[in-house]
Amino acid sequence: MARTPVDVHLARVAAMLEPLRSRASESVALSDALGRVVAASVVSPMDLPPFRNAQMDGFAVRAAELPGELAVAADIPAAAGTPAPLAPGTAARIMTGAPVPDGADAVVPVEASRVSGDRVDLPATAPGTFVRERGSDLTAGAELIPAGTRLASRHLAAVAAAGLTRVDVLQPVRIAVISTGSELAAPGDPLAPGQIPDANGIALEAAARAAGADVVHRGRVADAPDELSAVLDAAAAAGAELIVTSGGISMGDYEVVREVLEPRGAVVDVLAMQPGGPQALGEWSGIPVVCFPGNPVSSQLSFEIFLAPGLRRIAGIPGPRRGDAELARDITSVAGKRQYLRGRRLPDGTVETVAGPSSHLVAALAAADVLLVVPEDVTTMSAGESVETWDL
Repeated sequence: MARTPVDVHLARVAAMLEPLRSRASESVALSDALGRVVAASVVSPMDLPPFRNAQMDGFAVRAAELPGELAVAADIPAAAGTPAPLAPGTAARIMTGAPVPDGADAVVPVEASRVSGDRVDLPATAPGTFVRERGSDLTAGAELIPAGTRLASRHLAAVAAAGLTRVDVLQPVRIAVISTGSELAAPGDPLAPGQIPDANGIALEAAARAAGADVVHRGRVADAPDELSAVLDAAAAAGAELIVTSGGISMGDYEVVREVLEPRGAVVDVLAMQPGGPQALGEWSGIPVVCFPGNPVSSQLSFEIFLAPGLRRIAGIPGPRRGDAELARDITSVAGKRQYLRGRRLPDGTVETVAGPSSHLVAALAAADVLLVVPEDVTTMSAGESVETWDL
């Protein structure tokens, strides 16, 4: 049986995701904005800082009056209000962040002072020392955060410092995740003979969120076409723009995803790869459906190979590191199949495989931190050779 090249299916999935690249925007509170992508440049409505303030605890002074001894005329805490102008021949005790009074042009740190009663002896100080000028960070009307920025805590701090409470961000891709199989039970439920916990549902939902998507519906169905159709309808009603299924696309019987989607024009294929050979693409009510195999390792790696890169691009999320590393040990591969072997990095920077290639080895995948990608025409690689690696 001829197998479809991996790159052909990659192109198919990329074409399916292309209409999702154009995103509308929405306004969200800063508390909900972490990790979201800025839709339009954020402009500061005010100067940062909004007033001259002290960079150090110390004494606000006229630099021209130093060195010398001055009367301590006032205390200025970091609090709301406008301090009185500084009278000539005096100093004002001032706290970090407090407004510098008119007339003062420098702050002498408290550790450089000698206080005696209500007078303070201070050294020579240059004008502007330890004074933060208004707008010295950013002036009102200037760009604070460029469009396309993925918001981290430091960006949110800047937006809040400008007095803003909301920010316009791109809407995430809305995804539904559906696991199929009469053998599946909810994790934690008692298992009947022949049942296994559903690992795919939680794994695919987590992978989608990590790639910047919003999971708006999650379902689990037995191998019953009517049941799958109902859950697909529920996903559409929930506003899903993309549906991801696991299981039900192999060549045997009880392949429920094939039964439901193939009559609607779904492309069901076997790719030249391991794990993850069975793949399918279809649609439901105009919504694209990406179908992965049911074996947990195949399902998770299929998401990383085919869907995650495109979703990350839409969400503005950088992908994990990809590069090359030396093999610590010899490996073998199957002729005609692109192998995605689970591996781990060793302290010396080399890589080795973790367990075998079978698609049921979920514990081995959990122990891996890198994929080793072996081309279709390579069957053996020796220790010391360079292999393509994808960080997990």
